[in-house]
Amino acid sequence: MSNPDELLVDIAGMVESGQSNQMSLTVVTSGAVITGRLAPEAVWRERVSEVLTDSDRLGSFSGIFTGDGKGDDKGGGGLAPPTHLHFHVARILQGAVGIPETGGMYRVAIQDVSAWTVGEFSYSDH
Repeated sequence: MSNPDELLVDIAGMVESGQSNQMSLTVVTSGAVITGRLAPEAVWRERVSEVLTDSDRLGSFSGIFTGDGKGDDKGGGGLAPPTHLHFHVARILQGAVGIPETGGMYRVAIQDVSAWTVGEFSYSDH
């Protein structure tokens, strides 16, 4: 989307302002379907940093995620509206499976979302 959906920006702003961390969302971006829960950017960055810190090969990258976030969106409490959605416990839907099965951490530019719906898709074996 060249003009980000204002409603989606408002949802991201509520998550960023700490009013909700339970918002489930499914988005379509560049042909991929991503489903999961939104998290405030600071929480998302902290979780990614923790995962990287525990990695022997990628530990040196963890500090990037705990920095001051210069150049990134300011969330609901800053001067600018959010520009990204921060998913945790999220999956990319591919056929009848979600990848990764246990959920992952994804950052999606709001302007790249072509469609979305409230709620999270899940699959069952039935």
